[in-house]
Amino acid sequence: MSALDRTSTVAVVGAGTMGQGIAQVALLAGHRVLLHDAAPGRAQAAAEAVAGRLDRLVAKGRLGAGDLKDAVARLVPAEGTADLAGASLVVEAVVEDLAAKQALFAELEAVVGDGCLLATNTSSLPVTAVAGTLRLPGRLVGLHFFNPAPLLPLVEVVAGAATSAEAVATAYDTAAAWGKTPVRCTDTPGFVVNRIARPFYAEALRVYEERAADPATVDAVLRESGGFAMGPFELMDLIGQDVNEAVTRSVWEAFFHDPKFTPSLAQRRLVESGRLGRKSGRGWFGYPQGSQGGARPGRGGVQKPEFPPHTAAPAVAPTSVVLRGDLGPARALPGLLRESGIEVRETAADGPGALLLPGGVPLRLADGHPMPAPGVRFDLALDYRTATRVAVAPCDGVHADAVEQAVGLFQALGKDVSVVGEVPGLIVARTVAMLADLAADAVARQVASARDIDTAMRRGVSYPLGPLEWCERISATYVRDLLEALHRDSPTGRYAPCRELRRRADAEGGVVSS
Repeated sequence: MSALDRTSTVAVVGAGTMGQGIAQVALLAGHRVLLHDAAPGRAQAAAEAVAGRLDRLVAKGRLGAGDLKDAVARLVPAEGTADLAGASLVVEAVVEDLAAKQALFAELEAVVGDGCLLATNTSSLPVTAVAGTLRLPGRLVGLHFFNPAPLLPLVEVVAGAATSAEAVATAYDTAAAWGKTPVRCTDTPGFVVNRIARPFYAEALRVYEERAADPATVDAVLRESGGFAMGPFELMDLIGQDVNEAVTRSVWEAFFHDPKFTPSLAQRRLVESGRLGRKSGRGWFGYPQGSQGGARPGRGGVQKPEFPPHTAAPAVAPTSVVLRGDLGPARALPGLLRESGIEVRETAADGPGALLLPGGVPLRLADGHPMPAPGVRFDLALDYRTATRVAVAPCDGVHADAVEQAVGLFQALGKDVSVVGEVPGLIVARTVAMLADLAADAVARQVASARDIDTAMRRGVSYPLGPLEWCERISATYVRDLLEALHRDSPTGRYAPCRELRRRADAEGGVVSS
């Protein structure tokens, strides 16, 4: 293991929120920490703020009084970069500006020893470019913490084009020694999380733009059916619409306007109107003055929802249905229906599986294809037993009785039901498929290993499963076929499945890729 010894000094440059958080993490790991900021007096004020947060940890019983005293003694404000000469690691957390970072590291290189590891906390700039002007670019590595750094476990360890294997190993092992969950990745736009997470927002915005569902309903479906901790619209409001849109635009431009990363016009208009989310008091949702910061639209507290998620009125469930063929990722449903007292008769059939409602109307899992009339689609769920909401979409012309039967069927399983517009892939299915596609492509391009990608998405943004774990659970064949159907419906390249996903699907079917 090549982690820095606890006796090594760590310097943090940039005393804002992120810099303070990184300093706190290094302090609690036992290091002496030098905290520097170019603004006069800011380092001292930041050191006092860190000490105050540690004091609150003592009050909560999460840190001993003796540990607090030792930590505060090891935290030293540094007024100039010359004071950082003895550091073994310098972590930069200054403004996201390439020229500013290059100038800082050039200044640091003239001060610290050749054995000092240099790290940038950039979330959007190329690590290769940050190191491009250094005399020893091999010692600069990306060390991307997530905010708030003391609480969120993930750290992306990013290797630039010139970064040495030794620098990556030291950064990785040090982050692990600090109690973090590090993942290795190459220097690619968005690294792992900000690259692969784009469809979580983009597909929700697309469903909204196609007027298939409102933001509150999309959020509820992805939380309560997909198992995500937050819905995309409330998460965009929390991050800040301007910040979220800027990251999307940055990744899109870095990939030379690849349609898979195309920004949303609806979000652009929101930013232009100044509706930036919680920080401005209004984004997709309203945040009245005095509302609880953690209140969720539609969930209790002092903040009441302006537009609650669409939830269907109680409906009568059919007493029996016919199972025709295999329901694929929804094959647990017949057993759940039997448990609820609904008779399920089976009949063999080729082609897509379906539950035949009384009258013969098919109820099918979303697979990217338009629903042939008459018919009703239902959305993918992380776990149909534990999901508390399911989205259904009737095709044009289907009789209202069939829609009510479909609603009643899922209500009999204890689910809330959201009736949404019939868009190919519905909400959860198309989102998960796109996440899996970008993750598979990143593996093929050696951005990161499959294990690190899944770890990053679970630990960095609290996904219920890593995208590749999810793909394996529902089958790469289902994901590929869904995306191919979406691509035929919208042939822009946005939904074209990547080569690696097609290879995985072929392997499931015993097909040898050419």
